Amino acid sequence: MAHVVPPDAFVEWQRARGARLVSPQGNLALIETRWGADDPGAAREGHPDSVTATRLRRTDPLTGDIERGVRLWDADSAAIRAFQHVDRFDYDPAWVLQAGYAEVPGARKVPFEHIKDNGGTRELAVPGDITLTLDGRDYTLLAFDDGGTLLLVFADATTGNGTYAPGRFLSVPREPGATTVTLDFNRAYVPPCGFSAHFNCPMPPPQNRLAPPVEAGEKLPVFAEDFTIY
Repeated sequence: MAHVVPPDAFVEWQRARGARLVSPQGNLALIETRWGADDPGAAREGHPDSVTATRLRRTDPLTGDIERGVRLWDADSAAIRAFQHVDRFDYDPAWVLQAGYAEVPGARKVPFEHIKDNGGTRELAVPGDITLTLDGRDYTLLAFDDGGTLLLVFADATTGNGTYAPGRFLSVPREPGATTVTLDFNRAYVPPCGFSAHFNCPMPPPQNRLAPPVEAGEKLPVFAEDFTIY
């Protein structure tokens, strides 16, 4: 494919994405998730000034109880120091696809397996169905609500074969009442767990496994030789 100059909006998105990754509380900065703790100040004790702490909470998938914890972020983490760039496919306008969208009445929740839950699932709110035809095959994709934006967790023929093995993420903006959405796979990105082992990311459900290779978006983070996030 001949080189295509990406639109300015995409270039800005890519620049902002790179800046967020290395920010003081970006994906590369997370050095610990400590469940059962609720005092950020105490959690920071013994750490250098580059470390900050934030609270977080989740629902236990077995009991339904609210669990509280603290995350530690290091603006000078080993991952930030070793990080070089994110390898990605060249921009391709052919991967900007229009898809149908149908809202589903009620508070529908769908179980998503998470990477650190040993096969367990967590229910996430999926407000509608995304319908897409790709290479002659029809898909009904499940994207969960992520603060008003749909988040599509998907896999394809490149997953584990050139792109991040568990799958990739794609944010899908939607307008109230809209019956279509745009899937710009050039903006597909490596999830947070590809940059820090202390994240617990959702994995693609069977419905979101695309048969063809999606040769668009981010592939893998590139670190200095011999560095690993694990």
